[in-house]
Amino acid sequence: MTGTPAPWVDVHAHPGRCFLAGLDAGDPLAGLLGGGLDVGAALAAARATGLAAVTLSTVADLRVLAPDPVKGLRAGREFAPGEAYADHRRQLDGIGQVLARLGVPVAVTAAGIERAWAGGQTAVLLACEGGDFLEGRLEALAEARALGVSSLTLVHYRVNDIGDIQTEEPVHGSLTGFGREVVAECNRLGIVIDCAHATFETTAGVLEASRQPVMISHSHLDHADRHHPRLLSPAHARAVAEAGGLIGAWPSGVTSTSLADFADEIARLADLVGPGHVAVGTDMDANYRPVLTSYADFAALPRLLAGRGLGDADTGQILGTNALGLLRTVAGQAG
Repeated sequence: MTGTPAPWVDVHAHPGRCFLAGLDAGDPLAGLLGGGLDVGAALAAARATGLAAVTLSTVADLRVLAPDPVKGLRAGREFAPGEAYADHRRQLDGIGQVLARLGVPVAVTAAGIERAWAGGQTAVLLACEGGDFLEGRLEALAEARALGVSSLTLVHYRVNDIGDIQTEEPVHGSLTGFGREVVAECNRLGIVIDCAHATFETTAGVLEASRQPVMISHSHLDHADRHHPRLLSPAHARAVAEAGGLIGAWPSGVTSTSLADFADEIARLADLVGPGHVAVGTDMDANYRPVLTSYADFAALPRLLAGRGLGDADTGQILGTNALGLLRTVAGQAG
């Protein structure tokens, strides 16, 4: 592992297509998604670059997602009863088996990441992208926490019973009643709430309901000439930052064509909300036309950010210590 001035953390990713873990070889998803499961190679690249922690995210609505010529991805059908929960457990259990075989530690706190980093290891943070697996039951959230999950992305590409998503017409208008229960349970358990994919109105409902700061793990500011529904208005980003939360800059090809473009997006966010409220969420191995395609690319970010006027302290915050601070705050306020 190369030396770094501060622990680096990727707050949202699917390294090695980790959501395929535990999938039977003959499962239709294996053929549909293509490519093999190689979590080990992705984590080895992260260790070689000096990342202290990377996030392995499940995909709660994976079974019902379908490509769409306009939307990109959306739910193509409804879940069968119990199907979302079963696939959630397939992914979490499969990822756990892979990590145990690789000898990679799972961290649920900032202290756990720091211990691994001090010992020369890259820790894994487990996340669930989409609360669909709850199927209306808070008990499934406590179970996920017991399995090592440290963050929950409330919604993904399917409008669920928690709130509305950026890529579909609104159904609920804001955070739902069940969504408020989920927020309260995340607060109680010390799970970081992730509002990526959620509409501004749903995010505002989360901010009102939560007694802890939240994050948007992978997005950045929208552009007037390159609009995309997954991106944020200044008001959306400010609302999360003003509540003490983080925005994870997203190296996606929806507006960027190079790693330098991504550095521009990080700097734009830092200029708007302050470097203390910016992180990096690569969406590794599940991103749209990514401009950061390997954890080796992380090594170029300090130089690129320095060229945009961000000093070492600011860069250290953005690349890792802000994420550690959020974990420390959320865990400290649990119960």
